[in-house]
Amino acid sequence: MRSTDTLTRAEIAEAIHKKLGISRAESLAMVESILQQMCSALSSGENVKISGFGTFLLRDKGERVGRNPKTGVEVPITPRRVMTFRASQMLKDRIAQD
Repeated sequence: MRSTDTLTRAEIAEAIHKKLGISRAESLAMVESILQQMCSALSSGENVKISGFGTFLLRDKGERVGRNPKTGVEVPITPRRVMTFRASQMLKDRIAQD
């Protein structure tokens, strides 16, 4: 059991090191390479699907009117692109079991 509530890059690299027997430096480079690939795809407008895990989806939100909750003053919210994550059914099932 891990000591923290957050899984870090270093912990992922350590797990790869132990499972595959490659060096820590190689496993960390592998993790960094995968994350860089995902970032590049998302920044160029592509969705990222990891079978059995889930999909990182990009969605464009249009301009809309929001309201300051303290003052009640209406302010325009600019259009933007947001990223969402949709877990696969396999991941949902596994989480429900634990």
